Amino acid sequence: PMNAVSISTREGRTEFSPGERIEATAEWQLAEAPRAVEVRLVWYTRGKGDTDVCVVDETRFDHPQAFARQPCTFQLPEAPYSFSGKLISLIWAVEVVTEPAGVSQRLDIVVAPDGREVNL
Repeated sequence: PMNAVSISTREGRTEFSPGERIEATAEWQLAEAPRAVEVRLVWYTRGKGDTDVCVVDETRFDHPQAFARQPCTFQLPEAPYSFSGKLISLIWAVEVVTEPAGVSQRLDIVVAPDGREVNL
């Protein structure tokens, strides 16, 4: 049986300004109905040292169908901005995670003034 999940944004946008609304759609096709599906707005760091992950907002669908498509909207905060540095980068993402199977998909986005990543 195939377990597939996907997350997309309206018109495929991946660049946003702080404070904007993100309209996303989560889709899943699972072998059996999950206990829950969570769609999360997160940022995480990549680079030297530990990876930090911060869940900024989430939308939870309890006891959904095994096959479903759900829109959800997130309001972006004013900070932190997406940035890319020599030692560390901060990346925003929208992700969908199924429970208890843990099947997930993450879509990286940029959150910065004019939708342009800050280069340090």
